[in-house]
Amino acid sequence: MSSLDKTTTLSEVGRARATTQPGIVVVFSGQEPVLHAIALGQEQVIGREMGDGLRLPDRGISRAHAAITPVPGGFVVRDLGSHNGTFVDGVRVAGSAHVAGSGVIRAGGTVALLVADVHPYLGMRSIARDATTVAGPALAQALEGIRRVAAHAQTLLVLGETGTGKELAAAAFHAHGPHASGPRIIVNCATIPAQVAERLLFGAVRGAYSGASHDAEGYIQAADGGSLFFDEIGELDLEVQAKLLRVLETREVLPLGATQARRVGVHFAFATHRDLRARVAEGLFRGDLFFRISQPEVRLPPLRERREEIPVLLTRTLARRDPQLRPHARLVERCLLAMWPGNVRELLGAARHGAENAVASGEREVRVEHFDPLAGLAPHAIVPTPPIAPTIDDSAAKIAPGDHEPETIKAALRAHGGSVTDTARALGMHRAHLYRLMRRHGILRAPEGEP
Repeated sequence: MSSLDKTTTLSEVGRARATTQPGIVVVFSGQEPVLHAIALGQEQVIGREMGDGLRLPDRGISRAHAAITPVPGGFVVRDLGSHNGTFVDGVRVAGSAHVAGSGVIRAGGTVALLVADVHPYLGMRSIARDATTVAGPALAQALEGIRRVAAHAQTLLVLGETGTGKELAAAAFHAHGPHASGPRIIVNCATIPAQVAERLLFGAVRGAYSGASHDAEGYIQAADGGSLFFDEIGELDLEVQAKLLRVLETREVLPLGATQARRVGVHFAFATHRDLRARVAEGLFRGDLFFRISQPEVRLPPLRERREEIPVLLTRTLARRDPQLRPHARLVERCLLAMWPGNVRELLGAARHGAENAVASGEREVRVEHFDPLAGLAPHAIVPTPPIAPTIDDSAAKIAPGDHEPETIKAALRAHGGSVTDTARALGMHRAHLYRLMRRHGILRAPEGEP
């Protein structure tokens, strides 16, 4: 497929696959990010030597630490008498545990993902594309789609939650387009005051307004021969939207006070975390502009759908503060289980904060205690689909150290009127896991009638 027609979104490319294959993706071992994908057809033993020449660089993992067996709808995880235990989604396995859907396993200093379909990971040796770009299969697919359309598409709409990397997508659109050697201008529409937006975007001639003592080039003229990235396009003033549409239709820009338009050759990338169709219905965004910029479009997956990137992002951020800093495996596990509503931006901020705390303590291993306990937790207003916790015999299960403190849980329950369901969502965990923590800390159940 060499190109996409205008009825296809880039995120739809490559979705179809006849079969899925459950598997394990080892993402951290020996205090370093790794990427080892293993398809599961039968029981697989996790240990220092896992077959096919794979040897994990982890002194804390037993030679035969745990066994994973794929079953319909999930996995069964058995601890093989390891010295320091096997943990699934932060809960220590006593004997065996059934995991529905996907999950996070920690064995010694090794952390792995249980995935319903391992195909996207097979053949990948690293998710670090270069010194700055980290892309797992989901993000790599989106970037590849952008690369394909960049040669012939004059516009691109990038959708996704805040912090997912929309500027990275716009940069890829520029780098693979015909104007890659030209300027790349970035404009954040949310920060442009409405009263000066027209002047900043389209420019002005001398005498166009009081104080205009000379001709002033706008962002669009500055991007001539290159690309212009409109971040948060949904925030642009309605009147300015109309004039932007004219530029897109005519490829000409008319500065304030000018009588003659100037021809420009600019590729435009637009990004928003908002639902533009809803904004159109509310009268806050022009429908004609929306239909002009909405194809092709790419949706960037949130970080919780590309968790394999987290160990690399975390480790790189810590190393920028101090090359000797390394994350503890339990911190990696905790970051993989968090929801990260602020996505990559929030993770990097939390990592920088944790690095400073570790350095201040004179330590070289960054642990869970160095992180803000609320980092990565989903606020009540965001209701993502949380990872499904394993079903474990509560009589034998042990809660992993570092789980949410009792006072945090109590405060969250009070804030949500005692609703376990809403509290679990706000804390970024499955309801069954919250019940286990409540029992562990002796916290009373929610009011009668709570599911």
